[in-house]
Amino acid sequence: MFLTLLSLLFLLLVVRGFARVVGYFWTWLGHGRDLEHARARGRVTSEGSLPEEAEEVLSPRLTRRQRAQVLQSRREEREEFLDGLSLGWYQIVFIFVLGSMAGLLLEEVWMFATAGLTESRVGLVWGPFSPLYGTGTVLLTALSFWLRRKQARSWQIFLLSAIVGGSLEQLTGWGMETLFHAQSWTYAALPDHITTWVAWRFLVFWGALGLVWAKVITPELLFRIGEPTTRRQVTFVVILAVYLALDIFLTVACFSRRAARDAGIPAHNAFEAWVDQNFTDQFMSSKFQNLVIDSQGGGDAR
Repeated sequence: MFLTLLSLLFLLLVVRGFARVVGYFWTWLGHGRDLEHARARGRVTSEGSLPEEAEEVLSPRLTRRQRAQVLQSRREEREEFLDGLSLGWYQIVFIFVLGSMAGLLLEEVWMFATAGLTESRVGLVWGPFSPLYGTGTVLLTALSFWLRRKQARSWQIFLLSAIVGGSLEQLTGWGMETLFHAQSWTYAALPDHITTWVAWRFLVFWGALGLVWAKVITPELLFRIGEPTTRRQVTFVVILAVYLALDIFLTVACFSRRAARDAGIPAHNAFEAWVDQNFTDQFMSSKFQNLVIDSQGGGDAR
């Protein structure tokens, strides 16, 4: 029990640290935006200092009532922003990256804290990304955003989130085994499993996660991401999207060639030969340590 509490505390600290780093980086990307808005509203002068009338009303600490008013004002501003937001590629790319990295980080920390495992659990050949978590985050966010517009009830959010999460696990697990004879996880040994890759307990987890995501995380996440206001933000997201597309393409090619090599199929062109030379079986085993690839089609997860 004590170790479990320590593990949860450690996870919380990791999440807060990750969120803080992302916040600092986001502030750098949108440099000047907040200052320009403050100047336009008369909150600061052109030199960046507070106007005299504002300095007179400032106090070193806010009262409880003042804090409540500030929070209420911020919630109203957030709701107004979300009402006019159209979810597009800019938000989706950021959400995919954040979900891929945060999900992978949490899984790595959780496995180390609970089982002492330090194996690599990445999902792409380049970078600390897990496309399963990234895709799940995008789907949950898009679903939450749509349900918010529909003013859905909590039980509807829970049910749809469980269906989306279970479908994603089933499709991903089935696709990996069918296309590449690979398996990254299995629930077959669990008494409540539905299929090899879906279990009732994890459907409940997906439902609960979707409910929290819709009610708490999605509004704040989209409000913080916002819309691009600087050229630096647009350039960064475009580069990131191109990088991820290449990363996903190369990862699929690597798994395809790994399966082909196991089946004794030689490279048919220069690109496949390059993949075989640079992404060998040893590299794949070292990179994807929680993945087992069976050339006979019976992959079994560790």
